[in-house]
Amino acid sequence: MAEKTIPILPCRTLQPVLDFYTALGFEVTYRQKSPNPYAVVERGGIELQFFAVRQHEPAASLGTCYVLTDDVDGLHASFRAGLKAAYGRIPTRGLPRIGPLRDMAYGVRQFLVSDPGGNCVRVGQPVDAGPREARAPEETFARALHHALLLADSKDDPAGAAKVVDRVLRLEDERPTPVQLVRLLVLRADVAGRLGDDGTKAAALARAAAVRLTAGERESAGDDLARLAELRG
Repeated sequence: MAEKTIPILPCRTLQPVLDFYTALGFEVTYRQKSPNPYAVVERGGIELQFFAVRQHEPAASLGTCYVLTDDVDGLHASFRAGLKAAYGRIPTRGLPRIGPLRDMAYGVRQFLVSDPGGNCVRVGQPVDAGPREARAPEETFARALHHALLLADSKDDPAGAAKVVDRVLRLEDERPTPVQLVRLLVLRADVAGRLGDDGTKAAALARAAAVRLTAGERESAGDDLARLAELRG
């Protein structure tokens, strides 16, 4: 037996959603205008279907799905390039948007894409064959980073993420490792930018850039250093 799951996601109108996925490299393989607006997009083994309802509110959408891939880095790079070509920039806040690539505490390397309909498509790749740990890490700074990332990305709550990071960085009896500090500061700068707080963003970026890292630490913080350079640019 062979099974396949196909998510069916809501939107207010089809065309902005189809334009967005076309920019990501998808092909529109089916479109129905009446009696009910409906469309299908496909890219390789990924198939997404959409239905349009006038009452849908993208900002309040709970539509989501998870795409497993064996090349998450390649898809992330391709999606970003497609969006830049189509929009003249890479949208990272509001709708639509694409998030940064991250290694999550539960054993997955992933990024999030939110389309014009407010649907969140999570694209991820397992980073090992071991069991998945669903619980948050117990170590102070790893735990804070875990929760702040969930708030910033999954919950689209940059203000909540900022509070978590600010609280843990004010601790006087514990200190993060250099890699943890860079990750926390880059995330703080990221969410500050999304909140329009340019002063905090600049301060966090400057502080992150000043952290001294060994070669091994720089390799471990590679994604965050790339995001640091992007935010500073």
